[in-house]
Amino acid sequence: MKIGIIGAGNIGGNLTRRLTALGHDVSVANSRGPHTLTELAEETGATPVPVQEAARGAEVVVITIPVKAIPDLPAGLLDGAAENVAVIDTGNYYPQQRDGRIAAIEDEGLTESAWTAQQIGHTVIKAFNGTFAQDILERPRPAGDPERQAVPVAGDDEAAKRVVRNLIDELGFDTVDTGTLADSWRQQPGTPVYGLRAGVDGVTKALAEAPRERPADFRA
Repeated sequence: MKIGIIGAGNIGGNLTRRLTALGHDVSVANSRGPHTLTELAEETGATPVPVQEAARGAEVVVITIPVKAIPDLPAGLLDGAAENVAVIDTGNYYPQQRDGRIAAIEDEGLTESAWTAQQIGHTVIKAFNGTFAQDILERPRPAGDPERQAVPVAGDDEAAKRVVRNLIDELGFDTVDTGTLADSWRQQPGTPVYGLRAGVDGVTKALAEAPRERPADFRA
């Protein structure tokens, strides 16, 4: 598939490494410009592009940047993407640590990925937000392996969710359907599944045990 990755930090960089290794056509962008991605491009064969070109022709777009930077993404970011593009949001809201206060999340109870979808004008699939970046490289396992980790996945678009779950399976991980974006609070920071290295049963149990109230450490 043609895949655009916006953000070349730990998660974005390692997804670039794995997805190119699997044979996907990957374009990667960051806020500092393509010239800063030469080393990653040489290592992986990915194509460095400006942010506004990252989604061009892409069937999957991964947005993996700080939540506070989402409103700064270019208008019409997805205009050149493939029809029915699946957009993966890996982001987490850290109001005290990084992002500042976002009223729609704090006061209106909007989940962070629902807020991101609102900002970019396109629904998203929440995945990899609680995954350790190094695990993307070091912990893939074949289907059926008892050590295979599971990734929680939430979203409103069932077709896009299937695309994303199939891609995660290809990357070497199982998935557990968290539900809709309104349900994605179950995998936000501070919940039992966040950062959990477990298989389908462990992830399913952790999602069921999630408290609805956002922990104090993750509120403004």
